[in-house]
Amino acid sequence: MNATHVMTRRLGLLAAGFAGLLALAACGSGFSGGGSTSAGGATGGSTAGGGSTAAGGGSLDVLIGSSGDAETNAVDDAVAAWSQQSGTQATVRNASNLVQELSQGFASGQPPDLFYASADQFEGYAANGSLFAYGDQLSAVSDFYPSLVSQFTFDGKLYCAPKDFSTLALIINTDDWTAAGLTDADVPTTWDQLATVAKKLTSNGRVGLAFSGEYARIGAFFAEAGGRMISEDGKTAVVASPENVQALTFVKDQINAGSFAFASAVGAGWGGEAFGTHKSSMTIEGNWIAGAMTHDYPDIKYRVVPLPAGPGGKGTLQFTNCWGIPTDSDQHDAAVSLVEFLTSTEQQLKFAQAFGVMPSVQSAAAGFKEQFPQFAAFVDSAGFAQNVVTAQGSSAVISDFNAQLESLASGDPQAILTSVQTNLQAALDQNRK
Repeated sequence: MNATHVMTRRLGLLAAGFAGLLALAACGSGFSGGGSTSAGGATGGSTAGGGSTAAGGGSLDVLIGSSGDAETNAVDDAVAAWSQQSGTQATVRNASNLVQELSQGFASGQPPDLFYASADQFEGYAANGSLFAYGDQLSAVSDFYPSLVSQFTFDGKLYCAPKDFSTLALIINTDDWTAAGLTDADVPTTWDQLATVAKKLTSNGRVGLAFSGEYARIGAFFAEAGGRMISEDGKTAVVASPENVQALTFVKDQINAGSFAFASAVGAGWGGEAFGTHKSSMTIEGNWIAGAMTHDYPDIKYRVVPLPAGPGGKGTLQFTNCWGIPTDSDQHDAAVSLVEFLTSTEQQLKFAQAFGVMPSVQSAAAGFKEQFPQFAAFVDSAGFAQNVVTAQGSSAVISDFNAQLESLASGDPQAILTSVQTNLQAALDQNRK
């Protein structure tokens, strides 16, 4: 297992690392690299551009948290191209620990001029005045997926441009599918159908569907039931809604029926490992699984389809980050110009080709699916994707939620969700003080 994928597992599965998953799940979610991390590369950098310096004097400082060499090189090349075009020097640095280095930069009054900002960090930075709201200066602002714009909007302002994103889909072992006598007509589009095929695929000590026992996977069932964690206005926790109770009860029932399982229950660290080691015939994962399958489990043949609809319709979860510009930077004009370049349709498709990320602009969807037709389901799911919870103070609540989910098979869905709702509401109330 490569180092990049090990870090992906840590960010994606450990409760303590949930914020890290939200931070960079979409960063380098890699069809070639296998995952993302805010703590996964040696600190380094390159200076691009030999012309005039940025408007405030000096080089534009760009801090990223790269998934690996493919992403680092792609960002270096893109920034170099912009520098040559603009005549503005820029230095790209790959953080060894993005969160820590950003904190140090802000504390010292010398933050980078442009940086990867995670969804869970975003609201805190925006609320305390650390972020420059530049969204209205971008010519292609209407091209971003609306849900991504919503993720990075605070007090009615789009603070930063969505960099890329990931969604969850259903991953199917095609050999197991055929062996069970299933065909394309059996690809599940409803919960009942999902339960049926999972039961048929459960055999020889292998479970039909295994996934990580955490909100960042189970939350997709909430969306499919028509539920959510927080009201659309962001003020009220609605965790214990009838829709969410129905969703969690469905998952519990299938676990107790033996056709669903949490990855940990089959001896795997995450859903991709359960699937790749053939302990399950299906899993629920994001597009980052492609790198793991290529490098760690190349013998497994699989296909990707949208998650089946629930009582509330189609639904999934999405993960994203953005390009942040500090309020204190004196390079706002240059930084906005660079973001405009980096989020263009052409450049985002180059990033997709280089390290597999899904472009945040709708105009690149067709090009992405042309490059990666086997992963079309991920980008097609953007139209019904729901943002994960990233409100200030929510990470501790989600960690507790994940801990309670470990005993879901014997637990009370209503009681679990009521507990989480109480804690999440307290966090939301605290944010308004």
